[in-house]
Amino acid sequence: MQEQQQERRAETEGRPRLTPRAREIVAAARDLLEESGAEKLTMRSLADRLGIKAPSLYKHFPDKTAVEVELIAHMLAESAEVCEAAEAEHPGSLQALTDAYRAYALAHPHLYRLATERPLPRHALPQGLEDRAAGPLMRACDNDLDLARAAWAFAHGMAILEIHGRFPEDADLATAWKRGVRALHP
Repeated sequence: MQEQQQERRAETEGRPRLTPRAREIVAAARDLLEESGAEKLTMRSLADRLGIKAPSLYKHFPDKTAVEVELIAHMLAESAEVCEAAEAEHPGSLQALTDAYRAYALAHPHLYRLATERPLPRHALPQGLEDRAAGPLMRACDNDLDLARAAWAFAHGMAILEIHGRFPEDADLATAWKRGVRALHP
């Protein structure tokens, strides 16, 4: 059921449907990434995870970058879903969006890092996916692009610093998030 929903969503996002084997490869890559981080995600480790030889992967993906692009697309689609759900429950609430965004980033730190710590491969992503992911934030910011960028920079900065353990143990991050959002969107 969930796989069928993902396929339908992929089609509506303009992505070509992946073959069942390609989906299996991406799922294994996701598992490997979530367990060990991007540094450990190699074509060899992915092939080992699947019990095949690395050259077999190239029948489905031209290189590791193509696998990573698919993972980034998954992250954008999933974070869009999370933020759309927050928006539906709390229309116009930047606080609800940042709470949802934070929870997603912290639940998937390696995927989040893969998608956000390098240049975004826009040319290789499904058409419209980046706009969909940004949509709830744009709407919460009344389509003020500069405010939306500032809000995203705040949320991303807080999330990535939290993922990297850069705050002191006694930091009240929930309060810091709320104050930051209020400063941006009183």
